[in-house]
Amino acid sequence: MANRGYDVVVDVDDHEGDLGHTDLQEDLEFHSSNFNDPTQPPSKFPPSQPSTSSSTLQSKRYLWTLSFYAQFFAVDTTSVLHRCLSALIPRRPFLDILDGNPDLYGPFWIATTVVFILFLTGTISQYLASHHDKAFVYNFRLLSGAAGLVYGYTAFVPVALWAALRWFGSSGPTLGERESRITLVECWALYGYANVIWVPVALISWSPVAVLNYVFVAVGFAVSVVFLTRNLWPVVSGAEGKVSRVLVFGVVGLHAGLAIAIKFLFFAAGPAAREIEVDAPPADGGGESVVRALMGI
Repeated sequence: MANRGYDVVVDVDDHEGDLGHTDLQEDLEFHSSNFNDPTQPPSKFPPSQPSTSSSTLQSKRYLWTLSFYAQFFAVDTTSVLHRCLSALIPRRPFLDILDGNPDLYGPFWIATTVVFILFLTGTISQYLASHHDKAFVYNFRLLSGAAGLVYGYTAFVPVALWAALRWFGSSGPTLGERESRITLVECWALYGYANVIWVPVALISWSPVAVLNYVFVAVGFAVSVVFLTRNLWPVVSGAEGKVSRVLVFGVVGLHAGLAIAIKFLFFAAGPAAREIEVDAPPADGGGESVVRALMGI
């Protein structure tokens, strides 16, 4: 089939003239394009370019505007859950997981959850350790104490660490996908997500058995302090040898103080548990006893 030829016969009528000829062809002229010719004068209307003034104004965020703080809460639930899981089961450096986009949404709600769970389970622990012959009154000082402890630790300790790193000029080597220099927001995020371990610990540490409470709090301390030191060491190691060791000991010591405070302020089972008790009103003769007491009878 490939070598077989075909003959085509076309019948053209000579009286009708050339089929491809038209009268318009005599007036048609074709010129070469000069779009890319550098010798041509520039056009009076330059090509339109995207305006950068509006984008520049939108990229600027001032400290006194809500948009400045909103950028630290622009994170979805999937990312927060992934970061919480990475804090509990660390496989990669947490700063690489943040990928230059740290958030404060997760740390805020983690700290808030820990505060309310500490108040709830601390109240249960005090109730189990109380003498049931007297009326039990909720100790709302536990709530204010938990808020001051958790919020204060999560807010001010990272600031102190970041200021120390800036003062001593810590700038460690490149780690993974990013440089090991840490920002203040990343430091807040690191400490905030380190608190996620205290949620399950607080849920199971209300047992009246003191040994179990010690074990649970010790596990929470071990998991969180390993997470902190593992991610902070590449940053802290950029300082001098003695300074880096002092900073690491400071991080571990302050975190140990947090764990000890949680244990003895909220889960001190037995006689050490604090509670507020009031005497039950007498069944009868209450007013008479008050009068007798005032009169010294």
